Order: sequence, then structure tokens, then C-alpha cells
Amino acid sequence: MEKKNLPGSIRANIQIGSEVTVVQKHHQRSGELTEGIVKKILTSSPNHHHGIKVMLETGEVGRVKEVII
Repeated sequence: MEKKNLPGSIRANIQIGSEVTVVQKHHQRSGELTEGIVKKILTSSPNHHHGIKVMLETGEVGRVKEVII
């Protein structure tokens, strides 16, 4: 059975320690994705149409496109 990744626009899908793909601000035009582990959730609202903003363990900040499960 194929795994289905969760959308990154819903805050409830993301926990600290989750593996995610994010798009950083300077990569928005190209859509280049960065993979990492969530260190901190920066968006307080329950959802955001561009993706929940998080900080990865590497210190990079971006909006979550997918939560890898």
C-alpha cells in the first residue's frame, strides 16, 4: 500500500520531531524543497494556506509543504 504524506497547511499534522519538507522564503519562486526535522513551530494559527511556518533542527525556516510519515 502506498504511503500518503500529510499536507503541511494544517498545524495539527505537525509536531516537534516530525520529518517534513519545507520551502524556504528565498526558494519560493523555484519551489526548491528542503527536508528536515521540526525543531519549533512558528505559526500559531490552526492552518495556513501557504503552509505552517517552522524552524528545522538546522536552523532553517520555511513553510511546510508535506509531513513525511
